[in-house]
Amino acid sequence: MTNSTEAQKPQNTKKNKKKGATLDTFYGAKIQNTEQIEEDIQENSPKSSKGNRNSPQTHEEFESERTKKMEALWEEKWEMMQKKFTHLQNQFDQTVKENQALKQELIKQSQNTKKLEENIKYLTDKVIDLENRGRRENLRIIGLPEKPEINTKLDMVIQDIIKENCPEILEQGGNTATDRAHRTPSTLNPQKTTPRNVIAKFQSYQTKEKILQEARKRQFRYKGMPIRVTQDLASSTLNDRKA
Repeated sequence: MTNSTEAQKPQNTKKNKKKGATLDTFYGAKIQNTEQIEEDIQENSPKSSKGNRNSPQTHEEFESERTKKMEALWEEKWEMMQKKFTHLQNQFDQTVKENQALKQELIKQSQNTKKLEENIKYLTDKVIDLENRGRRENLRIIGLPEKPEINTKLDMVIQDIIKENCPEILEQGGNTATDRAHRTPSTLNPQKTTPRNVIAKFQSYQTKEKILQEARKRQFRYKGMPIRVTQDLASSTLNDRKA
């Protein structure tokens, strides 16, 4: 009995020896107390580091392997970052090229638009010039009273205006006949108090010019009422002159 009890004591001592606080390794895993670590190191330490491939890793070997793994990991991450950067750089270069192409196209469109505007202006001026040329035999009479007896006999009223203001034209045998005469605009606006203008187209351009020259020298009248006689021009030309 005594021998069996004494034989069990070393086992209890070993169990007690294994008790104690644990330590964290560099990995964060749990290991045994320092006394047990020393025993494990002594048991696993290689007898000879040369030619013993199965010997446990030393601290230097572990650190070396760990460093290699970290370097490999960071190298892999660096390669991934380089690939992403290259992809972004390619996208940026492509965007720059597209922007340059759009800029060139915008410049081209702007030049085309400028040419179109110049052509439109040229054609507009041409149409206005043709319209004014078509009115070269016309006179515009402003201020002629808006009365039925006048509106129904505009041709005769114009002859009376010539007799009253420039009879010398008739004395010289000038052709004072008109092809037509009408009010403009054609519809009377009841809200306006001023009479509509009268457009008279003469058969003779020379006679029309003589009347216009006399109208520039003095005030024309119709039965004593003042009126104005001017060249009939396109509305755009009149607006430009008013401006």
